[in-house]
Amino acid sequence: MQTSFAGRVAEAVRSIPSEKIGKPTVGLILGSGLGSFVETVEGTDIPYNEIREFPVPTVEGHAGFLRIAPSFAVMAGRFHYYEGWSMDDIVLPVFLLYSLGVRTLIVTNAAGGIRRSFSAGELVLIKDHINLLGENPLRGPNPQGFGPRFPDMSESYSKKLRALAQEVAAGQGGGGNLQEGVYAAFAGPTYETPAEVEMAERMGADLVGMSTVPEVIAARYLGMEVLGVSMVTNMAAGILDKPLSHQEVMETAAQVVPGLSRLLRGILSRIAPS
Repeated sequence: MQTSFAGRVAEAVRSIPSEKIGKPTVGLILGSGLGSFVETVEGTDIPYNEIREFPVPTVEGHAGFLRIAPSFAVMAGRFHYYEGWSMDDIVLPVFLLYSLGVRTLIVTNAAGGIRRSFSAGELVLIKDHINLLGENPLRGPNPQGFGPRFPDMSESYSKKLRALAQEVAAGQGGGGNLQEGVYAAFAGPTYETPAEVEMAERMGADLVGMSTVPEVIAARYLGMEVLGVSMVTNMAAGILDKPLSHQEVMETAAQVVPGLSRLLRGILSRIAPS
């Protein structure tokens, strides 16, 4: 992180009107095509362009506003490394949520499936990740007052929250337990080559994507509990003999959002009931 980062966080917090802050303890960051979930949430909207120091998403499917409900807050849209943003830009929303009182973070994304038992349109809980971005958001000076210089990442994705998600999913029906997998993050914006997918598979990855990992590293640095949910929008390159496209990602996301919304609402009713 740059030496100016703590000041950027403070500026972002100051730009949120005090009467709109509420008391959110849970935060959500929504991935590609998942912004429609926020339509089911009542709260106060703050466009990203009104939050000082915030970038604005440039990718289709990322709306670009913060909705604050009484007990949780939703980031409708995220920032990606491939857009040209710095790591400080990418994780600034996590630090803002933390500063507003959030201690549990739910991250969602659209991902390519590597494991052959996955299918497009399936929800998968992230149990661990592999950082192939070539960068770490904590590189640089360690700002005082946030987290340790060398944070532990042995349980990046909370076992307790994964068990809760499984319990909620089972109660909602739909065919049994959610599968779990390891998510590998590539820098993008190109989709991974078949050789890169094979490499990730040999390293133990079950899913590939271009987001999530920086935010999770930042959240764990801050001591947050994290739940990660991937929506398999396509099978990764080389798994099936077909080209990949963002249009396919968006179309599949639209089909999966209702199921993901039910899961998220069920989880929120347990950890942020108001």
